[in-house]
This record gives sequence, structure tokens and C-alpha cells, in this order.
Amino acid sequence: MSTEHETYAHERETTEGPVFTVTGGDWDEVIEEAAGNERIVMNLGPQHPSTHGVLRLVLELEGETVTQGRTVIGYLHTGIEKNVEYRNWTQGVTFVTRMDYLAPLFNEAAYCMSVEKLLGITVPQRAQTARVLLMEINRIGSHLVALATGGMELGALTGMTAGFREREEVLHLLEHLTGLRMNHAYIRPGGLAQDLPADTVQKVREFTKLMHKRLPDYDKLLTGQPIWRNRMAGVGVLPVDACLALGITGPILRSAGLAWDLRKTEPYLGYENYEFEVPTSTDADCFARYLLRLEEIHQSLRIIEQAVDRLEPGPVMVEDAKIAWPAQLTIGADGMGNSLEHVRKIMGQSMESLIHHFKLVTEGFAVPAGQVYVPVESPRGELGYHVVSDGGTRPMRVHVREPSFVNLQSMPPMSEGGMVADVIAAVASIDPVMGGCDR
Repeated sequence: MSTEHETYAHERETTEGPVFTVTGGDWDEVIEEAAGNERIVMNLGPQHPSTHGVLRLVLELEGETVTQGRTVIGYLHTGIEKNVEYRNWTQGVTFVTRMDYLAPLFNEAAYCMSVEKLLGITVPQRAQTARVLLMEINRIGSHLVALATGGMELGALTGMTAGFREREEVLHLLEHLTGLRMNHAYIRPGGLAQDLPADTVQKVREFTKLMHKRLPDYDKLLTGQPIWRNRMAGVGVLPVDACLALGITGPILRSAGLAWDLRKTEPYLGYENYEFEVPTSTDADCFARYLLRLEEIHQSLRIIEQAVDRLEPGPVMVEDAKIAWPAQLTIGADGMGNSLEHVRKIMGQSMESLIHHFKLVTEGFAVPAGQVYVPVESPRGELGYHVVSDGGTRPMRVHVREPSFVNLQSMPPMSEGGMVADVIAAVASIDPVMGGCDR
């Protein structure tokens, strides 16, 4: 390979072999095109406090007006989808929970529901109710971050501190219920990793009581605040036909007037038995999306209160010993490994059961060949898992329809023709999470 040729990157030899330094790319071409006229090309990000993570925006400006906007993604690429192919079906949960790190339990639930659909099994009722409970708590935490970071980017710093204060309550509760603040790997194929703690109902009721008390503060602090309203009303408008053309879902679509929520339109995990509303607006702007997220927190609290009332005693994992793992887990004093009593029990029962446990943990269970698509309503919209099995103990392919990735397409139509400052409001109202977008 000739290093002099302009189409190739320059290389240098290291102890590990040749290293290529790639520079320029389309950025250089954009600059050349803009040279000599009144256009300015601005690179916003990828390290920027207003880009919701490692997102790069290339904006062409005439004065303060954005004439063209482009999103550049891939800076946070983790290869999670590919990694899942090299782990057994249960271990895959540990990867997918790290995609959208503000909504880990939604990724776990959608992935596990797709595995369960391939297996043709139904999880116990208590596990289904617990999944709904955990996801709605998680939805509140995600929306609070959307409000907090949006407030920070638009200069409402008290909105930011209030949002993160309440989100901390969410994380405390999730840590108490699952053992971790985030990246839980608590929802597993066949049910849950372990049962909820004995004081779950009490802790959840304390949380809902606190949230009902704190939520009106957001209306006092932001909703009725004229600066906040003027900063967002009429900004980042995306009508319903544009949303449908781009495949936009979640609060952005509902802010344009379409009451599309998978919990209502294609219910799963018994959502059809819960009473809640799907808030909508026809304003289709940043302020409408803010109001919808705030109202969705109220609706999630309604669902949570119904879920705790339905938490009937019972198993949280399927009975099939060829799938259920870990079986009757009790955690050690360090909160990490199995307790000594549990180890003695497994080792003392029989050599066959010990071998079976070892094979189940190391190899995993086989899943019948086939492919499924299972969507759930995440805080950002339709989160769908297309999972393909070749009949082995590992997935052949796991592809995710990630709402942050799809919804980012709405940035240019929201922003072009508006001011540079309004791009910040538009991106904040999209609420993208780059871990999910790049995966």
C-alpha cells in the first residue's frame, strides 16, 4: 500500500504493527466548500456540554441562522450488539443494560422478552408485575434527567439541581430493589435474578409519596416561568407528518398529536390491565415535549401505585430447571457472590445437580432456531429487539431498533431556519442518549 497516495491515511510503524492516523474526512471538504462566501461552518461537539453526550453537530450558519445541520455519531461505539453474539443468552443481559444507560431496565426487559418468545415460555405473574414496576420507576428517572440536563443547557440551573435531586431518589430505590443503581442485569430470561426485598411495597410507597410532594415544584419553577416558556415555545417544531416520515417515536411523536404509546397500542407484560393516560399535544415544539415528559412522570406514578398493589407472592423465575438461573440464589455477606449456605446446598444435593448448575452457568441453555422482534415503550420511544437464534446457546444476531438513533434524524428539520441557540433547545427536547445511539 502506498502511503503517499492522498486517498490513504499516513501510517507509522510501532511495536504492535502499523498504525494509521485518519484525519480530515468530510470536515475538510465542508470547510473548502464554505470558503469564499458568507457561510460559516461551526463544529458543535463532540465534547460539548449541550450535546447530551459525545454527539457532534456540524452547523452551517449565515449570521446567527442555521442553514444546514448534520449529526455525526459513532464516538461512543461499544460494539455491544456484536459482543452479545459471543456470550450465552443470560450473559447478554449484562451487555444490553449498558446501551441506553438512562433506561437500562427497558433494554433488559425487551431483550429477555425476545429470548422468552423464542423459547415459548411465560414468566410468572410476580416477575411480570415487578418488571412493570421497575421500568416505570426507571422511566421517571430518565425523564428527570431530560428535564435536568435541558434546564442546565438553557441556563435554568435550579431546574438542573432539582431534577438530579429527584433522580437520586429513583437511583436509591432501584439500588434497594435490584442491588445496583444502574446496569442492573436484574431482569433475566425466564424472570428475575432474585425476588424483590421484603420491604418493597413500603419503600415504593414512600417514594411515590415523596414524588407527589415534589413534582408541583417543577410547575412553579419552570412551567409558569416566562423565560423558560419563551425559550422553548415555538422552537424545534416538528409536525406529525415529519415525525412519521422519519420514524420518530416517543414524546416527540406524541407532542405532535399522535397518541402512539406501545403500552396502549401493543400492550405487553399486562399493561392493558393498568389505568393510565397517554398525554399528547398539538404544539409539536420543545415546550410541548417538556410538558409531556412532566405529565408522563405523573402517569408512571399511577402505574407504580397499581403495580405494588398487584405484587402477589409467588415465584419470580420459571420452574424449568434447564432455563432458571441462578436457581434459588442467596447472596453472600459482601453482596457479590453466593452465600456459603447456598454453595453448601448446591454441592451437598448431588453430583448431578452440581454438574447441571456448572453447565448452565458456563454454557447456558439452547434456544430454538428462529427470529423475533419485540418492542417496548422506552422513555425515548420504540425500543425494539430483533433477535435471531440458530438453535445454539448464544444469539446468532441481536439487532436493536434504538429510539435515540432514529430520533436524532429530527435535529436538522427542527433546527434549520432557526437560531444557533435554538439548536441547543431542540437537541435537549430530543433527549438522545449516545450509549444507545452508538451501541
